[in-house]
Amino acid sequence: MASHTTDYRSTFIEVAEDCPTDHAQEPPAGDKPTIAALHYRLITEKPYGRTSDDVIFATHALRQGIDPDDEAAREAFFAKGQPCLRSSPLGKRYGWGIDHDAEGRVALVARESEEYALRAADPALAHTKAMRSRRA
Repeated sequence: MASHTTDYRSTFIEVAEDCPTDHAQEPPAGDKPTIAALHYRLITEKPYGRTSDDVIFATHALRQGIDPDDEAAREAFFAKGQPCLRSSPLGKRYGWGIDHDAEGRVALVARESEEYALRAADPALAHTKAMRSRRA
């Protein structure tokens, strides 16, 4: 069975062009956590500790009541393509850049930070933007 991946390596996902905020914001945490809140929690509790695939599957598992460590469920989930972190509300709505290291592990970088400016200008990294919320 072919397995799809959402992982990038040495890549910086910049904030979407139509992101409504100029300062990174923590997504609101409610009774039923949103995708944004889960992505934020999973990435910030272990910066550079999880890959994009880890974050995306854990988010799916937590929302569906599946054990995030269930390898069979993870394999079935990635048997078909899944949206990568370019589609995450963190880069589209909340002002977070998403940095992928050489092993594909992710961390958040606040849009207004010096670290963001350095990453956005780094020629050693591949660059892409978070998806726009609306068509141009």
